[in-house]
Amino acid sequence: MENRKNNIKEIESYLKKNNYKEIEIIGHSMKGSGGGYGFEEITKIGEKIEKAAKNENKEKIASQIEYLNTYLKEIEVVYK
Repeated sequence: MENRKNNIKEIESYLKKNNYKEIEIIGHSMKGSGGGYGFEEITKIGEKIEKAAKNENKEKIASQIEYLNTYLKEIEVVYK
């Protein structure tokens, strides 16, 4: 989860610089790693961020970052 929190900071920084390529890379990484750890919602968010970055859709990226931030605050990780 710490990596996702770091992703939020990175994406916000890249968004200020209009660096959509780096945002696309982060979104792609999130898309690939979320499901592997049982967090399908992170996979979905990553996919939306990746697509929005390809389209240079700043508003969509910002809304997904806001949603990810809320999701990370609400999720409870349970180890078995």
